[in-house]
Amino acid sequence: MMIKGILFDLYGTLIDIETNEAMDEIYRAIAHYLTYHYVNLHRWEVRERYYEIMKQQKDARGEEYPEIDVEAIWNEFLMQEGIKSDPIRGQLSKVIAHIYRGVSRNRLQLYPNVKRVLNELQIRYRLALISDAQSCYAMPEIRAVGLDNYFDPIIISSHFGFRKPDSRLFKKALERMELEPHEVIGIGNDMFRDIYAAKRLGIRSLFIDSNQGTKTYKDVVPDYRVTQFDDVLKGIAALS
Repeated sequence: MMIKGILFDLYGTLIDIETNEAMDEIYRAIAHYLTYHYVNLHRWEVRERYYEIMKQQKDARGEEYPEIDVEAIWNEFLMQEGIKSDPIRGQLSKVIAHIYRGVSRNRLQLYPNVKRVLNELQIRYRLALISDAQSCYAMPEIRAVGLDNYFDPIIISSHFGFRKPDSRLFKKALERMELEPHEVIGIGNDMFRDIYAAKRLGIRSLFIDSNQGTKTYKDVVPDYRVTQFDDVLKGIAALS
């Protein structure tokens, strides 16, 4: 069968990222920022409330693999603190989400040769992104590393309320690309969220054994395995 499209994961596959969401500095920075909007809380209160609202949101999803929406979490947080204006809450929610991400992020960079490989691939194939991520984080970070002109569609789990390995994310990408499972290859660094997910739909899979991600899941075996991004071209050729 002719391969017409490539479905890429983002973090751990294209982007090498490191975050630490346990840092006190995150919640201290947010607590300090909130004082400029007449909200006075200790950092531990900010942290506790954030995770409480997150759990409530996950439970309300009713999904096997629920995804959160951090902007909605902070929006609810601000609503509980008496900020009633929808436009103001919406603006502040995004700012707070960016503070959270910015303080927690230690590293954000492309893996070696990602752009070179993508430049070659986009000549022959349609490229899509399917990422378990927050849109308010992922879209600016995609732009920051210079990947904003490679992918269509970009499927971000926070838009839908569920995450991989839910096959609906892959189906949404295929629908927008107007392609069938046998016409694409799925590429990712997580054996459960990427490879298992692709195989559930009959999509051929290429596993990138990077510095991140789940390396094994039950008896799942990828159709091709590489240890560096350079070898993605060889893998796609072998699977085509």
